[in-house]
Amino acid sequence: MRLEEFLDRVRDRGEYRSLDEAEKVSWAVLWVLASRVGPQEAEDLASQLPAPLNEALRLERGRPEDFDQQEFLRRVAQQISARPRTAQWDVGAVLSTVADAVGGERYDHLCEELPSRYADLFGARER
Repeated sequence: MRLEEFLDRVRDRGEYRSLDEAEKVSWAVLWVLASRVGPQEAEDLASQLPAPLNEALRLERGRPEDFDQQEFLRRVAQQISARPRTAQWDVGAVLSTVADAVGGERYDHLCEELPSRYADLFGARER
């Protein structure tokens, strides 16, 4: 998926006013996601997403951190200066687009790296 197509989908799903806003939110969500998954998983995911957004997944952060869905939302909210409830909307817009962009097998593998409750953030049922 090309960058413009990715951002268009995020903008539509998140009901943002501009592609710039969609890009800012996408960067924040991917950055927090990279903190939660292992470096290899982050790299595999980055290889399937458009540049420059994929760079948010490639920032060196060491070992993955173990945090729950609420902490994920709190961190995204902090990145974009929003409330956690707003961040939940933002995360859904971005991660559902990620699921579309990477396809079934990569999405399944990513979900295996995360606790089952994270599936809600992608707009999918729990595994």
